[in-house]
Amino acid sequence: MKRRLYTPGPTPIPPEAVLAMAQPIEYHRSQEFRALVRRVRENLRYVWCTESEVAILAASGTGAMEFAIVNLFSPGDTVAGIRGGKFGERWGDIATAYGLAYVPIDVEWGTSPDAEEVASVLDAHPGAKALLTTLCETSTGALQDICAYSDVTQERGTLLVVDAVSALGADEIRMDAWGVDALVSCSQKGLMTPPGLAFCALSERARQASERSTLPKHYFSYAKALKNQAKDETPFTPAISLLYGLDAALTAMREEGIENVWARHARLAHATRAGAKALGLPLFAAHPANALTSIRLPDDCDGAALVRHIRNAHGAIFAGGQEHLAGRIVRIAHLGWMDNYDVLTALGALECGMRDVGMDIRLGAGVAAVLEALSQPPV
Repeated sequence: MKRRLYTPGPTPIPPEAVLAMAQPIEYHRSQEFRALVRRVRENLRYVWCTESEVAILAASGTGAMEFAIVNLFSPGDTVAGIRGGKFGERWGDIATAYGLAYVPIDVEWGTSPDAEEVASVLDAHPGAKALLTTLCETSTGALQDICAYSDVTQERGTLLVVDAVSALGADEIRMDAWGVDALVSCSQKGLMTPPGLAFCALSERARQASERSTLPKHYFSYAKALKNQAKDETPFTPAISLLYGLDAALTAMREEGIENVWARHARLAHATRAGAKALGLPLFAAHPANALTSIRLPDDCDGAALVRHIRNAHGAIFAGGQEHLAGRIVRIAHLGWMDNYDVLTALGALECGMRDVGMDIRLGAGVAAVLEALSQPPV
């Protein structure tokens, strides 16, 4: 059975990236490999919408988050963080692991705080050095208003640190124009490469903070990354084959144009939401991101069993809920190397799975809604 991947990481990999990774290994200090690193550096800055250097790490997305923490802060510093899902919680876990005082901004899973809520917390903790947040809370599919938070942090001289792990390349994020101070992501989501690469860029304001940081760092040193990447090298042995694939994937994104990449994801997200609603399934996130759609399931539906059945019987691999949402939602990603027909297939598989487990649906309703949504002019 052919399997189709609709998880919010890892995501499908375009053939040109797969083929690039199949080539023989190059020596990572050669002139040829330096040329590749040079292209990757330039294209990462393009996708990040920044003039800052994007540090390239052999790590996971969590490694990029930890990289941001150790380069920006010192023991005892206070940071605030939006905690409305699994990955908002992760910011707090990393911060406390390094001896920072963590002030959570707790919101119900599936929602995002408005700027006034964030401002209120920061005003109550004027010593907070940073706001830690996510562009898309992957566990819920909720989008956060980074532009509005930036206005709040800029007024207070607070650093804005953003986890764009699942949303980079799907939801609009303009690091420099929006005043983001640290932007982290990784390879296996919108960048269409296997897991194993992580990235972090720091603004000039964040770079100045990094010079004052006294948290321990060696492998995760932004200063080392800057020094070596200026020579088109990495401080330590890179994930060579993954960089071949990333080079091909970033080249494809550059050719499509980042605004067009965002627009494509917006179109696919709109169509997926229309399909879910046509099946009588409400969306879970109050402000859904374009990286994935989280769908609330009926109370009498065993969501874990449904996701498992769709995988085994129809070959579509969806993600279920995490923590207390396990069995209650299904998450369908339309992220990275995806097009209209991927969304049609996803909704068709969802319909078939729902029918198979005895749910009362009108077969074809979701697919018809997807087709209708895709036939409309761009929103």
